[in-house]
Amino acid sequence: MKCPHCLENFHDEETFAWIGDDTDGNWSVSRRKCSACDRFVLFLTRAKGWNKVPVNIQDQELVRPKGSSRPSCPKQVTVDIAEDYNEACLVLPDSAKASAALSRRCLQNLLREKGRVKSGNLAVEIQEVIDSGDLPSYLSESIDAIRNVGNFSAHPMKSKNTGAILPVEPQEAEWNLDVLELLFDFYFVQPELLEIKRDALNKKLKEAGKPPMK
Repeated sequence: MKCPHCLENFHDEETFAWIGDDTDGNWSVSRRKCSACDRFVLFLTRAKGWNKVPVNIQDQELVRPKGSSRPSCPKQVTVDIAEDYNEACLVLPDSAKASAALSRRCLQNLLREKGRVKSGNLAVEIQEVIDSGDLPSYLSESIDAIRNVGNFSAHPMKSKNTGAILPVEPQEAEWNLDVLELLFDFYFVQPELLEIKRDALNKKLKEAGKPPMK
């Protein structure tokens, strides 16, 4: 597995320490130790039974280190947007409502910074960036779905006050983060990669005595 502490891959046998059982199931803590950084990785494990190890594991929650299983924000993303995204990922296991509020605010700031939309409510800003034609169709459809998945018509405060802690629809918080990742790649990552490739090509053209790309 990849260590959530140091991000290095390591192989270690998972061991379990039984805690007890209640009406929700049998509880234990699973432990692995990273050979690269020498730190424990601990999961709280709920199973249907116990026979020296959990039987029929229902779920596992990372408790050390406290973190997110989602990809880290690309380094190219501006600090204020990255902070909201990273926090939205971090709180997702504990509160989908809080995560969705942070991701909505993150999306609004992103559309204003990179989509150059006029300040308004989020639903209008989403429509504005779609109407601009600047996004490829898969992104336009994905960002439009944020309004539908989030049921903005039933919860207008999601559009008017993006940071409000409001009820969320199933998978809404996860979908918001999925779309943000796509937008980060489009607005930040790919332009930088293209610029690096263009600079490399211009260097070769210059060495060959040819005019650079414009």
